[in-house]
Amino acid sequence: MKIYEIREMTNEEIIKRIEEEEKGLVDLRFQHALKNLTNTAKLKLIRKDIARMKSVLKERELETQKSAESK
Repeated sequence: MKIYEIREMTNEEIIKRIEEEEKGLVDLRFQHALKNLTNTAKLKLIRKDIARMKSVLKERELETQKSAESK
């Protein structure tokens, strides 16, 4: 998922997507432990997507704090 796609989403959509991705990551880790995962690169991609989404949420949180402080 690209960063511009994440920025187009609302906070609620991002939070929901993070939860889904984290559940998927647990499943992939389980498959990896059982040697059933053929594409191990998915683990890295999902972790990076989760980090991007959390970063966008944090940016938005800091923006709202900054605007609240300046008022």
